[in-house]
Amino acid sequence: VQLVESGGGMVQPGGSLRLSCGASGFTFSSYGMIWVRQAPGKGPEWVSGIDTGGGSTSYVDSVKGRFTISRDNAKNTLYLQMNSLKPEDTALYCCARSTGSEYDYWGQGTQVTVSS
Repeated sequence: VQLVESGGGMVQPGGSLRLSCGASGFTFSSYGMIWVRQAPGKGPEWVSGIDTGGGSTSYVDSVKGRFTISRDNAKNTLYLQMNSLKPEDTALYCCARSTGSEYDYWGQGTQVTVSS
């Protein structure tokens, strides 16, 4: 199992980024997926989750209306579209596979920095 994130970078407040998580080594369409972030000096924070087909999504309150999670099962890829970014969104963003009872595989993460 391998999860590889990309798309992070530095952006000004109000800007946008689209993160991707490429999956391999398992049947991607059979698993829910999540995004988690960890800001410097803080613990991990669950950001968003999506079910196997992409029809059900959920978000932490702080990103509702700004972030959109999606997936392309044909491309084995998970996405996180992030708009109206704020400095407090600065963090390492990781994707993880969900079995329903645990998050069993994680990527290495991609850094997002929001700063003027």
